[in-house]
Amino acid sequence: MKPVRPIKRDGVWYLIRRVPKRFEHLDRRKLVRISTNIRVADDPRSARAILVVDELNRNLEAYWNGLSNGGSAEARSRYDAARARARSLGFDYVLAQDLPSRGLAEVLARLRALEEKGALEDRQTVEALLGGVERPRLRLSDLVAEYETQMRAAMSDMSPDQKRQRHNFITSAVQCAIKAMGDKNLDQITRDNALDLREFWQNRVTKEGIAISSANKKIAVMSSMWRVVNEARRLNLEPVFSRLRIAGKVDHSRPPFPPDFVQRSLLAPGALDTLNPEARRVIFLMVETGMRPSEAVNLTAETIILDGDIPHVQVRPDGRRMKTLQSQRDIPLVGVALDAMQMQPDGFPRYRDKSTSLSNLVNKVLETRKLLPTPQHSMYSLRHTFEDRLSAVEAPDKLIAALMGHKFQRPKYGAGPTLDQKVRWLKRIAFRPPSKV
Repeated sequence: MKPVRPIKRDGVWYLIRRVPKRFEHLDRRKLVRISTNIRVADDPRSARAILVVDELNRNLEAYWNGLSNGGSAEARSRYDAARARARSLGFDYVLAQDLPSRGLAEVLARLRALEEKGALEDRQTVEALLGGVERPRLRLSDLVAEYETQMRAAMSDMSPDQKRQRHNFITSAVQCAIKAMGDKNLDQITRDNALDLREFWQNRVTKEGIAISSANKKIAVMSSMWRVVNEARRLNLEPVFSRLRIAGKVDHSRPPFPPDFVQRSLLAPGALDTLNPEARRVIFLMVETGMRPSEAVNLTAETIILDGDIPHVQVRPDGRRMKTLQSQRDIPLVGVALDAMQMQPDGFPRYRDKSTSLSNLVNKVLETRKLLPTPQHSMYSLRHTFEDRLSAVEAPDKLIAALMGHKFQRPKYGAGPTLDQKVRWLKRIAFRPPSKV
């Protein structure tokens, strides 16, 4: 479908769309007109109007899909209410067509319960005990909302940005599934449809250069969402999205920067001056600590310790989900990292919980200024450089794991490497700071 563009009408930008044929029987309007409330005179190039129209169009599509689903939200609410009412009366909820299989004794018990409660004329109670409310039919386009509802507790430790990234990822996976097989009811999706999805991703791998690992992640999250919603909604669906992984080569992680390239190019006087100070100092911090960008930008005044015997930073959850249990760690500050954090004692407020925005900016600047040795390098490569530099000076594996936030493969005894032990090894690999931090 072509992108929907704002249309001028009476000096105002509008979203104007003809009702698609598949929804004509549900929405009797021939043409839908929705004002952006933005005057053409105030936005002559429609820069703001484009963003508003895009949001209005998404809402309109959601409205049409909701109509197509037969008021799925209302249907789910009625179904959930019927199940809850049946449980409150001591029975599980059983659809009317399945009730005879429970035997005459249970049917009579349910009828007696209705009589004893004086509820024979209460339609909602009768429906609850005799299975009069049909199980709502969910479509693929309902999957994200259903999944996020069921996972709300599991996602409660995520920061707003982590939730946003997760939402965008699973939404993209579902949108691709709809492209591959159509917006079907979940109970109509077959194994053949799931194989169509794998074929869809295989074509993207071979024709568009999508990484196999990326394709497999989108397939895997479809399987996960399917399982969660199937179990929570008791849909009794077959695991059609299992065992769809695309075979092929293992995608390699981003290569490290050569250490001499970091010293000669990234830490050269003026090399990063086009970056704002916070972005530049995050790079300097990563160079000497190997921290993930998301860990660096979420440091606070409480987790930046500059006045102790060994200046260091403390990587803590602080309102977000950490990648691994081992990610929580303390890292001494040496060289250019210490200089940078002395300039940022309260952290990086501009990029707090916005590591994606930071990475996009830094990678664009590094590419523009030819500060990437190859197209495969990125800001994140600095983390791999840090690990390689520790290995080059033969630091103990346990210490490297502790600094990187990795799991150490042998059983854990004691508290692990101390700050003093860590700082002695970090001083051995410290870079020469540039004149301007």
